[in-house]
Amino acid sequence: MTQSHYFSKKPTVKPRYGLIQVHLRERFFEFLTASGVFSRKRIDLGTRLLIESMILPESGNVLDLGCGYGAVGIVAAALHPHLCVYMVDVNERAVRLAKENAKRNRVGNVVFRSGYLYEPVQDVRFDAIFSNPPVSAGLKVVLPIIQQAPLHLATGGSFQMVVRSKIGGKRLSNVIEETFRNVNVFAIESGYRVLLSKKP
Repeated sequence: MTQSHYFSKKPTVKPRYGLIQVHLRERFFEFLTASGVFSRKRIDLGTRLLIESMILPESGNVLDLGCGYGAVGIVAAALHPHLCVYMVDVNERAVRLAKENAKRNRVGNVVFRSGYLYEPVQDVRFDAIFSNPPVSAGLKVVLPIIQQAPLHLATGGSFQMVVRSKIGGKRLSNVIEETFRNVNVFAIESGYRVLLSKKP
């Protein structure tokens, strides 16, 4: 079975639950996880790097696109209570877990929507978009995350994506630069890098 099963509306694998307890950005968090959702046994290295390095506005709307069980968005919401954090995933099981995890970590400044990529948030403009993209689902999914991002960002808003340096990282960096006309690497660790672009 490939990992791409987590990028589906209704995972067919029977849910087996787990609990991750972890310190992120010098705070304690716990996340209920389940099979059929990405990286259910631990915070994967790419997500951890994105969380530890992400640049958050003090207020406004931000989007955790492909939120999984909610680690990125919940940490963002906890760090900046004046943000409104939208959390979107095609995987309905993941969205249910993210809702539960927001309660577990006592964050209320969150909005959950289930659906494909940006479709559930067509009505919102964001000051930042964060994504650890579902690379195993293929470029047909990952490229629109990048190429459609400017349509959903406010002027001056940032797009922050974590990529694996040796697996598509260069290509995705080029696509981001072509899309935004700017791209910066602002974090590198454990074979991953976080790329940042701003909407002019």
